[in-house]
Amino acid sequence: MAAASSPDSNSGLAESNEANSKWLDAHYDPMANIHTFSACLALADLHGDGEYKLVVGDLGPAGKHPRLKVLKGPTVLAENPLPALPAAAAAFLMEEQHETRTPALALASGPCVYIYKNLRPYFKFSLPPLSLNPLEQDLWNQAKEDRIDPLTLKEMLEDIREKAEVPLSVQSLRFLHLELSEMEAFVNQHKSKTIKRQTVITTMITLKKNLADEDAVSCLVLGTENKEILVLDPEAFTILAKMNLPSVPVFLEVSGQFDVEFRLAAACRNGNIYILRRDSKCPKYCIELSSQPVGLVRVHKILVVGSTQDSLHGFTHKGKKLWTVQMPAAILTMNLLEQRSRGLQAVMAGLANGEVRIYRDKALLNIIRTPDAVTSLCFGRYGREDNTLVMTTRGGGLIIKILKRTAVFVESTGEVGPPPAQATKLNVPRKTRLYVDQTLREREAGTAMHRSFQTDLYLLRLRAARAYVQALESSLSPVSATAWEPLKLHAVVQGLGPTFKLTLHLQNTSTVRPVTGLLICFLYNEALYALPRAFFKVPLLVPGLGYPLETFVESLSNKGISDIIKGTFTKAWTLPPPQGSKAPPAGCQRKKWRRRAEGAHVHSQRPHSICS
Repeated sequence: MAAASSPDSNSGLAESNEANSKWLDAHYDPMANIHTFSACLALADLHGDGEYKLVVGDLGPAGKHPRLKVLKGPTVLAENPLPALPAAAAAFLMEEQHETRTPALALASGPCVYIYKNLRPYFKFSLPPLSLNPLEQDLWNQAKEDRIDPLTLKEMLEDIREKAEVPLSVQSLRFLHLELSEMEAFVNQHKSKTIKRQTVITTMITLKKNLADEDAVSCLVLGTENKEILVLDPEAFTILAKMNLPSVPVFLEVSGQFDVEFRLAAACRNGNIYILRRDSKCPKYCIELSSQPVGLVRVHKILVVGSTQDSLHGFTHKGKKLWTVQMPAAILTMNLLEQRSRGLQAVMAGLANGEVRIYRDKALLNIIRTPDAVTSLCFGRYGREDNTLVMTTRGGGLIIKILKRTAVFVESTGEVGPPPAQATKLNVPRKTRLYVDQTLREREAGTAMHRSFQTDLYLLRLRAARAYVQALESSLSPVSATAWEPLKLHAVVQGLGPTFKLTLHLQNTSTVRPVTGLLICFLYNEALYALPRAFFKVPLLVPGLGYPLETFVESLSNKGISDIIKGTFTKAWTLPPPQGSKAPPAGCQRKKWRRRAEGAHVHSQRPHSICS
């Protein structure tokens, strides 16, 4: 084991005096051969003697030969092999009637949770098996009786995997990945075994059962691959509650007590965070992230989420986003720093550039630089020191730092926050003689001032009404004056002459009622202009949409004389037959009369600057 040395000196990176004064370098071993992540680290008093040990669920080099390691100080106290890769480790109290409150150790690995007491195996909890696909089971029964060959078995299993809703078992999935020469031996080896479809544990955390004390009994909360969350009884290890999620949970955070009220947050693989309550079988709130989560930590009542976009986000339990902090590098791991002597809770984030940043909300408190990227973090009591930070690196190294008892975290001045001017007291001037005189005048002549204000207001309204009437009469802003035909239109003249393009933009300003049966008629001086279409029908006008109506105008004058072209919208209706007649006379058609729609006029005058 390497001698203790400072990781900051090994990295060659200079730190400020303030950062160096906060931590003591207790131990650094670059050859510790520990490969794990934050969920598989736990600090616990496993023997009840006040000496806290470090529990590590070691993945092993390259994910091979996983082991359970217990460290006392810098040395390995115990080491046990594991049948599968560990998913999480936690220490919890499972019995409340004994005087010696020795915590138990829970290690989630594959489909099982292994319980240790005094570093000895105590209990093994296995997840309940899932239902099998009946077609898959029938195929393996035929293979057991040699009624089907391996090639046909593979084809039918592939067809079931594509079409069936129930996934295949692990045995069938392993068979589908084999080469043709290996299939027969695999079938002969496994055809006599009973096939099972078993899920695995993805994450685990503890939840207080009925008391919020530090030494209270806790339940285990498991997240599984089949999109479920299970709460286990700490004594009988039976399932107390089961909750379903839309996706597979990867990170869990919980607060409260199971018997009273609790709130659970689950970050899932689909990029969402789901909030569940005690009596809810399905999520109550959903937080949608723009990228995948890489960590979830609860600080007081705020959920801090690290994302693959190199940023930290703060959310409430109802999904409201509070703040965002951008990181200088990718986030590899996250965990909670809780200094109980000062009532401090902060978030630790290990970055790919070899930094460990500590944040309280969005304020940066401290930066720790390490010789290698940190992959797991754990803060708490280790040995007999209350505030110890344990870190493992990407290369398998172990770093232990102790927070000085005199260390005080101060927020960095360069971070984003409220401007300093917000806390500056305004220099309100003193009351002058002019201010006092004006106040007395308003008290004495308040009635006269109010009457003067009302007179000016009435004059303003009168001028606005006169301007509106003038605009209607001159068609500067043509709108319909009747509620039955709510129309709005304006004209645009385009071209250099002698032929111009006249476009009328018509809009139905009604909210729900369409307008039909409209006709447009252009009134103009025939000696000056010629229109090929001076009268045509208007299509159905849908509320809210604009309809451009186009026609061409030819100027007949060579002297540059211009005149007004008036566009009028009318509506067609039929004159009813006279009373007393049962039918119209033969060969006589009903006369159609046209009435002008009120206010639906527009004047279009060709500018003199474009006269031919």
